[in-house]
Amino acid sequence: MEDYNKIIESLGVRFIKARHIRMQQPIRIKNFYDIENSLLILYDGEVSFGEDGTRAEPGDMLFIPGGKSLNITYGSSENPKSITNEEFLTFRERYFDSRRDPAEIGKLPNSFGLVAFEAKVFDSVNFFTSLDVPPFLIKGEDTLAYALRDILAEDFRDEAGRGRVIKIKTEEIVINIIRYILKHRLFVEQLATNSTYFKDPRLIDIFTYIKDNIGGDLSNKVLANVANVSEDYVGQYFKMLTGINPQDYIEYQRMEAAVNLLRTSKKSIRAIGAEVGYKDTAYFCRRFKMMFGIPAGKMRRRESLMNL
Repeated sequence: MEDYNKIIESLGVRFIKARHIRMQQPIRIKNFYDIENSLLILYDGEVSFGEDGTRAEPGDMLFIPGGKSLNITYGSSENPKSITNEEFLTFRERYFDSRRDPAEIGKLPNSFGLVAFEAKVFDSVNFFTSLDVPPFLIKGEDTLAYALRDILAEDFRDEAGRGRVIKIKTEEIVINIIRYILKHRLFVEQLATNSTYFKDPRLIDIFTYIKDNIGGDLSNKVLANVANVSEDYVGQYFKMLTGINPQDYIEYQRMEAAVNLLRTSKKSIRAIGAEVGYKDTAYFCRRFKMMFGIPAGKMRRRESLMNL
């Protein structure tokens, strides 16, 4: 337990967005994917996910770690409209009606609340993704449900201290998700295998260097110098501890940085690609669409619509 306390203390938690959604028609999204962690609470209607169609009941919460693709159905599982992730992200407003009245939270038919957030160890590593935690249901956790509802209500108001309250409540959500995993002994093998590398200072140095130099030279030769190991060994060392090779990890971090720039800046696609380490804009665009199932330009349009 002491190890998990240390990890929790090292977590950097950042609120991304809150949504109260009314489902307008039943849809099944094939290979839904996002870089953010999200916690969804079903207030009314149906939501199911996974290959076996695991179904949430009203009051249940669905946790989806960032970087995990899944099939998810919103609304009745009988004859929903089947769409791709790209179609969903491009025409989201056709399927979801986003509401911002605090008085409506939990009271609308076919509705759910959602909070998206980032949780990184040492401000470098996506915690839940690195542990290989799959999407899962959370049941009977009133404390977590109340915290999610409080974030929705705060985000819909313009009151003093709003940002601080949301920050505190988002951290509370992350801690309670971890507690739920430990309490119910979920994903024991993944946690035992994948949490050990948080203790390795050389690996943390690599993570930090990648974060601070995301647009620069991140070859295995450079990473080997950072960790003070041989160039021939660094790839094996990184994969042994994390389960992925360093260049795959670097590409994920670069794409995550690109999404953040699409959200927060008006820079051109070319400039964003160059800033995160891609000299060839066409190659950057191909890799972006391959990872997210949607072109970078449409991702920017999606973000602008969501912020209306």
